[in-house]
Amino acid sequence: MITYDQLKEAQERKDALRKYLDIDSKKIQVEEEELRTHVPDFWEHPEEARKQMKKVKDLQQWIDGYAEVEGAVDEVTVGWDFLKEEVIDEAELDALYAKAIGLIENLELKNMLRREEDKMSAVLKINSGAGGTESQDWASMLMRMYLRWCEKNGYKTSVANLLDGDEAGIKSCTINVEGDFAYGYLKSETGVHRLVRVSPYNAQGKRMTSFASVFVTPLIDDTIEVKVDPALMSWDTFRSGGAGGQNVNKVESGVRLRYQFTDPYTGEKEEILIENTETRDQPKNKENALRHLRSILYNKELQHRMEEQSKVEAGKMKIEWGSQIRSYVFDDRRVKDHRTDHQTSDVGGVMDGDIDDFIKAYLMTFAGKEQ
Repeated sequence: MITYDQLKEAQERKDALRKYLDIDSKKIQVEEEELRTHVPDFWEHPEEARKQMKKVKDLQQWIDGYAEVEGAVDEVTVGWDFLKEEVIDEAELDALYAKAIGLIENLELKNMLRREEDKMSAVLKINSGAGGTESQDWASMLMRMYLRWCEKNGYKTSVANLLDGDEAGIKSCTINVEGDFAYGYLKSETGVHRLVRVSPYNAQGKRMTSFASVFVTPLIDDTIEVKVDPALMSWDTFRSGGAGGQNVNKVESGVRLRYQFTDPYTGEKEEILIENTETRDQPKNKENALRHLRSILYNKELQHRMEEQSKVEAGKMKIEWGSQIRSYVFDDRRVKDHRTDHQTSDVGGVMDGDIDDFIKAYLMTFAGKEQ
């Protein structure tokens, strides 16, 4: 059963959130911003109207989030009195408290995500490492883990590109994760993920180590301006792979975009290659590929900005084999994040998408250094 001190702490954290989030000012802001949407010619300028509606929505989300916390803490407070009168039992009070603390922690974490890009959707790319079928199977397991996490947290996902493995698993995949703060949470997953297990693909039943890299970038929308030079682009089309069907097999709906990028700060040149087979509509796939290109270019600018600020060096790790951010040791029933030292024995739960505690540990350790 919760103690009176725990109840008081929950009330204090609720009051602190009201202050940190400046809820009273946000309520006034929402009223002012909503008034701007009532002018007669508001919808005659669709782009400006969309930006204005998004501003109102973003403000309202903080207000609604705090209202949910306030309501949950008030329920615990009332429940404390009801317990004395034997209206509810200890288990019911503990359940109300757990719900309130969960909401408080979620809002506190979201408050840490203050960078412009944190509130955006995300592009998540997984690449299998050296090791053939075993590492390709590991990449597919990670793909399932992230899709399950997205499902549990209400994010919309679409697979923009998928390259199957030679015998099992996948060589690579690109997933669009759409929803507020998707990038802010998933940016903690960028890095090398290491699997240690007795491989079902090894005839001798040996314990094997496999690697896969995860790379997360913000998925930008039309409100973010990114310069793309059409002269540096070239396109190829190809037949999409898949289970079959006339269109999949005979129509070149898949697109491959090559962009000759020159880093404006270092002068280094590289070719950015993007493939998209998301739909059977080639123009739509081209549109999606361009969106990914803009996201990559935006992310490159973000990385330069972060390096210049030198505020997140402690949390950075090179994405290369041997510098894994997290290890999944199936035999020992252990998953450990090497950046935060957070670990769990619930390997099954993690592989089923229960990675919130790892994300929270990362944000608690590094988010403050990014501001």
